[in-house]
Amino acid sequence: MSAAVPSPALALRRAAVLAVAVGLASPSQAAADTPPGTAVVAPDRAPCRVFEGGRVHLPEGPREGVTVVVDGARIAAVGEAIPGLSPPDRGAGTVTFRGRACGWEDARGRELTPGLVDAAAPLGLVEVAMEGDTDDTDPGGDPVRASFRVWDAYDPRSTPVPVARAAGLTGAMVAPSGGLVSGQSAWVSLGGATQETAVVKGPAAVHASLAALPSRAEAIGRLRELLEDARAFDRDRAAWSRNQSRPFAAERLDLEALVRVVRGEIPLVVAADGAADVEAAVRLAREQGVRLVVAGGAEAWLVADLLREAGVPVIVDPLRYGPGSFDQLRARRDNAALLHRAGVAVAISTFSGYNARTLPQVAGNAVREGLPHAAALAAVTEVPARVFGVPDRGRIAPGAVADLVVWSGDPFELDTAVVRVLVGGREVSTRSRQTALLEAYREVPGAAAPREAGATAP
Repeated sequence: MSAAVPSPALALRRAAVLAVAVGLASPSQAAADTPPGTAVVAPDRAPCRVFEGGRVHLPEGPREGVTVVVDGARIAAVGEAIPGLSPPDRGAGTVTFRGRACGWEDARGRELTPGLVDAAAPLGLVEVAMEGDTDDTDPGGDPVRASFRVWDAYDPRSTPVPVARAAGLTGAMVAPSGGLVSGQSAWVSLGGATQETAVVKGPAAVHASLAALPSRAEAIGRLRELLEDARAFDRDRAAWSRNQSRPFAAERLDLEALVRVVRGEIPLVVAADGAADVEAAVRLAREQGVRLVVAGGAEAWLVADLLREAGVPVIVDPLRYGPGSFDQLRARRDNAALLHRAGVAVAISTFSGYNARTLPQVAGNAVREGLPHAAALAAVTEVPARVFGVPDRGRIAPGAVADLVVWSGDPFELDTAVVRVLVGGREVSTRSRQTALLEAYREVPGAAAPREAGATAP
């Protein structure tokens, strides 16, 4: 199908948008081989590195004075006294581990956490929010698009990706939007320079929304029909191929995607805020025997006991509270804290591509409202990894993938800075378009120099 030719006015508008989005990175950007922040994890073996003496956030909680050894792409050892580790040569910044020379870093006064993960974000899928050609989250058309694989559009060079990385994010669950069944999401590593190296797991889940149809009851009914059809399709594909089965409510590729849900291989993520909608989604999941994850859950605290009994995790935005819509009239600031206290697995998301960089601040707001600090950190590291079937990430433990962040202090405090980011054991750049703009326009030619403290005005 040939693309439509835009009008001259539309072409000029798109050119202007592109100039703003791409051309302002720095005055010399056009001559650069790659934009800031795109030089990331190389495919070869990552080096051996040792972080010693910092405050390390382990699965069981934070501990002071812990040493972490990274060997290749994974964590080799964690502890206070590690066999095979020699005293460091502080002058050379090296240490010997099991006969190998490794880089050594004094982490005293620093905090070391797993890399943060946004549990439901269109990161790398939207470049300019108001320019439809750069938004790959919603294909439109048929409300059932379970076969839509959003990671086929993931752009590791997208502007917000290095910005998020500089804020301490090393991964994201990139999710589709729109429709009754939005499509399939994927876990991506923010260190991957290509789709092949970035996509860790795809599909990781199938996403649906109860608000896509005029009636929530209709949405539940359609989802029930789709899941039952997928189960029937999987049970006798030969009959379908011979055109000897009853008509199904979805196309073959959509049924193929939903088969993984009814088999329990991946969860069904249902976007629902109202307590009644959450309750209906839980009842549907129990009836159909599928793994459910609730996304949004603004009023989920009202049915926290039900969620705990059903073992349903909830992805929340702690800043979503108050009557923003009729689905969240009873939303509370301490939603995450109440869910955690009830025994519900809580993950935290910004639900945003551009604002994924604010994930530490968003999690910090949950701590302010009563969520324990360790639970908030788990909500942006270990819980998403466990929920979406990537158990070797989100933890500082031997054998885990070395996605690590060194912070100057508490990662949820606004005045804390990211010191170092490792993805798969390799340090990645924290440069982005934001740093390039700062460097380019920190000093504007012809502008008056700032006065020193104490100087009087002329």
